Amino acid sequence: MNFRDLEYLIALEELKHFRKAADRCFVSQPTLSGQIKKLEEELNVQLMERSSRKVIFTPAGLDIVAKAKTILLEAKSLKEIAKSHNEPMRGTLHIGLIPTVAPYLLPLIVPVMKEAFPDLELYLHENQTQTLIKQLEEGELDCLMLALMPEMEPFKQLVLYDEPLELALSDKHAWSDQRHINLQELSGEHVLMLADGHCLRDQALGFCFAAGAIEDNSFKATSLETLRHMISADNGVTLLPQLAIPLNRYQAGVKYIPFEPPVPSRKIVLLSRNNSARQACFDKLAEVINKAVQARLDEYL
Repeated sequence: MNFRDLEYLIALEELKHFRKAADRCFVSQPTLSGQIKKLEEELNVQLMERSSRKVIFTPAGLDIVAKAKTILLEAKSLKEIAKSHNEPMRGTLHIGLIPTVAPYLLPLIVPVMKEAFPDLELYLHENQTQTLIKQLEEGELDCLMLALMPEMEPFKQLVLYDEPLELALSDKHAWSDQRHINLQELSGEHVLMLADGHCLRDQALGFCFAAGAIEDNSFKATSLETLRHMISADNGVTLLPQLAIPLNRYQAGVKYIPFEPPVPSRKIVLLSRNNSARQACFDKLAEVINKAVQARLDEYL
């Protein structure tokens, strides 16, 4: 038994298809099938039921796959420990970001990160929160940059910045000339929201419901840009994070109005596994990112 055999097994369990698993592992199908069969013989247990149409893992097979993932993650951690002690800001780094952060944060920080850490090779992955957390747990990603939610307590958290939310509305709206607005004025207003799965939706809903606002269920956007287009067509109001709005708070028929204190906001954090060996790298990243973002946020004041 070796690590490669465990990689074959995990790929097969995830894809439920011998050819697809072989393609992912860059081996021939007979090679993968043969190694899986040898693994079953070595462990003296049936790992799966085979048919011409599908692969069904036995309970024993599923337990062994779960343990194999842990073993491979720990093996990766051994390499990371050695690398982090010798050269913490070298090598590859896989970072996950949520869709309401990535398009607005990356243009600010990627040039700064490349300049500060030229030997760090960045791989950026955009997805929704729950998918990213699963990838982090399974070792597919090294860290995440996303909005802090209560269920993230089991992970190591480094605060990157606090981001205010602002009210977005059409320049034809009755409030469009206001310089500031109190959150309580949203009482009774219909507010457009993102679709389920976006953590910004849950955060914005919390603030809006507390103020007595009503969610407009006639439309749920899949992105902030879709929300922006709906607002420009005078289809209601919404809350947007500050980095997603122009510095002059007006563009393409949409006006953005800051809230009076207490200002609704979200906390953007760098999330990592508690036992990650790359903490020294994450600490330096957080410091550089905080400085770059804070400089931009100060421009809104």
